[in-house]
Amino acid sequence: MSNAFRITRLPNGARIATATMPHMKTVAVGLWAGVGGRHESARQAGIAHFIEHLLFKGTAKRNARRITTDVEGIGGYINAFTTEDHTCFYTKAAAHHLRPLCEVLTDIYVDSTFPEQEIERERDVIREEILMYRDQPAQHAEELLSASLWPGHPLGRPLTGSVDNVERFTRDELMDFQRKHYCGRTTVAVVAGCCDHEQVVSILGPLLSRLPVGRTPRFTRAPREFAGSRLNLHTHDTEQTHLALGFHAFGRSDERRYALKLLSVILGENMSSRLFQKLRERHGYCYSIQSSTVTLADSGVISISAGLDHGKLERVLKMILREVEQVCQRAPSRSELQKAKDYTVGQMLMGLESTTNQMIWIGESMLGYGVIHDPAMIEARINAVQPEDVQRCACHCLHRGRLGAAVVGPTKEREPVESWLA
Repeated sequence: MSNAFRITRLPNGARIATATMPHMKTVAVGLWAGVGGRHESARQAGIAHFIEHLLFKGTAKRNARRITTDVEGIGGYINAFTTEDHTCFYTKAAAHHLRPLCEVLTDIYVDSTFPEQEIERERDVIREEILMYRDQPAQHAEELLSASLWPGHPLGRPLTGSVDNVERFTRDELMDFQRKHYCGRTTVAVVAGCCDHEQVVSILGPLLSRLPVGRTPRFTRAPREFAGSRLNLHTHDTEQTHLALGFHAFGRSDERRYALKLLSVILGENMSSRLFQKLRERHGYCYSIQSSTVTLADSGVISISAGLDHGKLERVLKMILREVEQVCQRAPSRSELQKAKDYTVGQMLMGLESTTNQMIWIGESMLGYGVIHDPAMIEARINAVQPEDVQRCACHCLHRGRLGAAVVGPTKEREPVESWLA
């Protein structure tokens, strides 16, 4: 591990990690809780996201307005996000404001009061957020794709939950979930930028020591068996048809994840990729075409999404599946693979020049693996992938038995779309 990374564990299990970047003028501070959408029951779906909102609504020391002005008033910003397996609250400002950033962030994390009137107000806000995503066809297609890949499983539900659930949550339910899951064992505090590890620990240690030890939350593992090709079709009067395809892949501890990432880059992660060059540049079938990967503790996905003219859905779908078949039948050339490696490593290194991205890198690494992955190690693993590894990865993942699909657009009949996927 790089000497720039250091970790201290508090007696209650909370961990404090730093990335020292002395050439930077800023610090990014993040508080991570190892709980997200996949730790929720069906009745609780959306509660982790609801709590993420509520932690900005008041503490014993600060009301909602002061929380933001205490950060923005020193030239910083504060925000949060929820994923399937964690929740992150983060802030950033000039490095000499480290202490107030830590104090505000730990105040909302440890001492939020969940004011009843704010809960009622936030129900309306989150309901509008849910409806906003439904009005964004590309986003809606991604949610429908998750539902097709993991039907009846927490991973198949939207992180925002349902309108019914949001309307039903009580203050006691919200506070109980937060107390149970925001504890020492689930908490990682990260500071990246112009900082000193000992100073960070001296500030955050006393503030986080009030957290109870608690327990690591459990989740329902993703099923090992797949139901075959599954389609979610939403008929909607949109200007474009939005297509999303996903193939079940590997979890984050599988060494094949590096080959999976390179497979995604080759297929559609940049303008040089096969899908972009063929579907957009050569045929002009779509404006947007891209691939991506997600790796979780026990599962993963490689997905392909496109926005296209209504009448070109069949041609685009067949062309995508043809490209998928070709990468299964023949390994990429060493030249093509090297370009994908250089792109992947380059994007990683450019991203890590940001203090915020360093903070996210550390938080995700600590919660996902229990250690901070040195970028040099990741680069070496990427560069070790051979063309045959990518082909084997494609053959394992990219077949119809592992496929889920979603279409949002004016298409009404399921049979033609399902026949193309069969």
